[in-house]
Amino acid sequence: MPGLSGRVVGQHWYTPYLFMLPGLLMYAAMFAWPAVIAIQLAFSDYDIVSPVRWTGLDNFATLAHDPRFFLALRNSLLFLVMFLPLTVVAPLFLAMLVNVKLRGIQAFRMLYYLPVITSMVAVAVAWRYVFDREGVVNWLLGLAGLGPIDFLLDRAWALPTVVLLEGWKNMGLFMMIYLAGLQAVPTDQVEAARIDGANARQRLRHVIVPALLPTFAVTLILSMLEAMKAFESVYVLTRGGPLDSTLTLGYYIWSKAFQDYDMGYASAVGLVLWAIMIVIAAANLVVTRRRDR
Repeated sequence: MPGLSGRVVGQHWYTPYLFMLPGLLMYAAMFAWPAVIAIQLAFSDYDIVSPVRWTGLDNFATLAHDPRFFLALRNSLLFLVMFLPLTVVAPLFLAMLVNVKLRGIQAFRMLYYLPVITSMVAVAVAWRYVFDREGVVNWLLGLAGLGPIDFLLDRAWALPTVVLLEGWKNMGLFMMIYLAGLQAVPTDQVEAARIDGANARQRLRHVIVPALLPTFAVTLILSMLEAMKAFESVYVLTRGGPLDSTLTLGYYIWSKAFQDYDMGYASAVGLVLWAIMIVIAAANLVVTRRRDR
């Protein structure tokens, strides 16, 4: 029973911290300690073989004149622009489709969610065959008298193809988030709008979308972060090519660390990416809070 101090009678002040201790230790080992090491490496020169050598801001000075870094940054921002409609807009309509009470609707929800729980590597390998010059997509285009298109070898098509794969794989996750939000929308407000003569589009615009603003904020932040750190799909499908047209920041960090063994510079780029993601999340939070007011 809580006492005057808000603490359960007979409970020591440190009891809650004992319950939190395993989680805090795991957090320190899995995130905090590697983050500290990465920050230290960002200001050092380290190639795995030689000892770590402190270089101050040299890595950041190099980064400021690195054309491949700015190309990777541009590609990541393009990735973000193309990714958002697939993970913020399309899943809302999918969620509305599966939010109806029909027999077997759970099976459709499961089908949409299956790509989320499938390994990105397995999905990307399958998509390589789908978008191959001799693949299914080009066969369908051939039936319509179009193509063939080298989706993964053409500089104009490679990045949109990778984005399409990432969007398709993550669509089910965001659909489930929207579905939870839709089921929390007060049904009496929707019914009241229907009785007042509002059609489906008006109910969506004036009742459902305003009620889903907090859900939009969550999906927007998660989508932005997912887009900026895209790596696996690029690694399996294109390895950053052709001619760096799909070089994203995530893949650039990996290539500097594990192909060039320049751990210090890779950590510096990672630190910049981390700062960009914090700025994006903070800006999204500020805009969403203003709209809520």
